[in-house]
Amino acid sequence: MGKYEAIIGLEVHAQLLTKSKMFCACSTEFGGAPNTQVCPVCLGLPGALPVVNEKAVEYAVRMGLATNSKIAKNSVFARKNYFYPDCPKNYQISQYDTPLCSDGALYVGGRRIGIARIHLEEDAGKLIHCEDDNCSLVDMNRCGVPLVEVVSEPDIRTPEEASEYLQKLRSILRYLEICDGNMEEGSLRCDVNVSVRQEGSEWFGTRTEIKNLNSFKAVEQALHYEIGRQERILLEGGRVEHETLLWDSETGEARIMRSKEEAHDYRYFPEPDLLVLEVPGALMKRAKSAIPELPDAKEDRFVRDYNLPRYDAQVLTGSREIAGYFEAVEKALGDPKQASNWIMGEVLRELNERKIDISKFSVSAEDLADLIALQKSGKINMPTAKEIFREMVGTGGRAEKIIASKGLEQISNEKEIEQIVLKVLDAYPDEVSSYHAGKVKLLAFFIGQVMRETRGRTDPQKTASILKAVLEERR
Repeated sequence: MGKYEAIIGLEVHAQLLTKSKMFCACSTEFGGAPNTQVCPVCLGLPGALPVVNEKAVEYAVRMGLATNSKIAKNSVFARKNYFYPDCPKNYQISQYDTPLCSDGALYVGGRRIGIARIHLEEDAGKLIHCEDDNCSLVDMNRCGVPLVEVVSEPDIRTPEEASEYLQKLRSILRYLEICDGNMEEGSLRCDVNVSVRQEGSEWFGTRTEIKNLNSFKAVEQALHYEIGRQERILLEGGRVEHETLLWDSETGEARIMRSKEEAHDYRYFPEPDLLVLEVPGALMKRAKSAIPELPDAKEDRFVRDYNLPRYDAQVLTGSREIAGYFEAVEKALGDPKQASNWIMGEVLRELNERKIDISKFSVSAEDLADLIALQKSGKINMPTAKEIFREMVGTGGRAEKIIASKGLEQISNEKEIEQIVLKVLDAYPDEVSSYHAGKVKLLAFFIGQVMRETRGRTDPQKTASILKAVLEERR
């Protein structure tokens, strides 16, 4: 048998940032006490009737437009029937054969990944498993929270491409300000469908679905695991079963949950308590006007207008907030590449270490621009600039005040530097002799001693030049 290739499709559920639920007025705020944000509608009590949340429809239309999808003038809500403790009605209101959006696409690494459909539905509750008491509790607060489900075509071929697709999708949701994209809290959830086939074959293999993927890393790991498992089964002459698997990130393995359901297992039929969903022209107009410059367009503009490398532009535009911060720094500084270097290096490192987003960062764009300008002017060197930056992050202080209070202004007078160099060389005569004997790597040692003597206030390159000249004179 020849080599295998993977066929991958993603089903992504994104909780919409509406204040109320999909079919009732209950709050969607995260973190409320269990079973306090509920009513007869989301609890599925007899006689309670749903009413469609207009804002959720508008948000879903935004997502459709942002992914170049067709927006249906008329779409239909359907009942997806299944029994599970977190589904009090024993059905979920979703959309089936007539979704709100269809036939869209995203581009990942230059490849087109088709989006089969984007539809609206309500979320289920949350089960909390108590291992000690051997029981499960259910919190219905999440019942009825509005979701968009984004279903890709089976166009993805590698785990890395799947992760990149998901990251791009998350970025668009956040740019549109319709979902916070928090995978740890469950506001963005992803299931993957995967099969393998021999390269060159036109036929799809038997697919499995993997659930419980709460990070980009988990998506990649789970796909590598399942692709390998399916390939081994086929190489040994076995048959892949149509199953739903649960990913365990601790063991790095997937275990079988149940046989994979098909659409007919859910007995879909039109929701009798809701009319056909019509998208008014005014809503479509509002949705179009609310769409900002999206990541791909912004990335192209950063390359074109700021002459940034493609990689820089891609990193900076991955978040709408980071992109805005960069543009504010660049506007104050007038040096796109220096602004990019500092943000991609020092700023993103601090954000990652502190696990905060840029909105909670203590260094404003203008203050960062001032610091970079001081370093560029030669008033401080780069090591000192980074030391000051860390102080700014910790205290919220401004660069000029920190320099003044700590006496960190760079020594630029060459005569003054030469005097410090002479002092260092006089203190290490043996090392000077070794340098003259051919151990030229000792130059770095001398530079370090000068920097230590001046508390890092001399420019390393200027120091090296003066050291070389003085050492040559002493031969």
